Amino acid sequence: MSRAAVPGLPSRHPIGAQLPALYADDDFAQRFTAGLDTVLAPVFATLDNLPAYFDPRVTPTDFLAWLASWVGADDDPRRPVALRRAAVERAVELHRWRGTGRGLVEALRLALGVHAQVTNDGGSWWSRTAGTDLPPEPVGEPVIRVWPPDGDAARVDAHRVHAIVRTMSPVHTACRVEVLPGPPPDEGR
Repeated sequence: MSRAAVPGLPSRHPIGAQLPALYADDDFAQRFTAGLDTVLAPVFATLDNLPAYFDPRVTPTDFLAWLASWVGADDDPRRPVALRRAAVERAVELHRWRGTGRGLVEALRLALGVHAQVTNDGGSWWSRTAGTDLPPEPVGEPVIRVWPPDGDAARVDAHRVHAIVRTMSPVHTACRVEVLPGPPPDEGR
């Protein structure tokens, strides 16, 4: 879609009607301003609808990628438009959950449409008392299990899964990723 010249788009603010009365009957002035109206009509239409361009639920599809870049959302034009819109709409919330299991599961769902589960996430440890013993060693490395929604593991792009895990995980964390066939064993992640 383009916001350039749209054939037959009327101007909501015709210039010829705004000219002084002297030019109201001037054929050349009216034709000249009608040509300008044709050029300016898409500009006025865009400006009149500007708030809709910043709402990911209704923005034009070709504007969605640009809007995604504003909020740091993962945008893949191969994904269904509804999922792309949801990813842009929830991007700020997702940034708040970055580095957590919940954030990783949501990022994978929004970006790839897959089910995911994070185990052995390490948790966190803190104390208000000075000199407290160090936390125990983690039991194992975090494991991220991914299931495709339709059960076909071949349809999951493992490289994108790894890229999202690297992006959403804390830098000091080494994770193991497993792409599994079939539906997830428990939907209550």
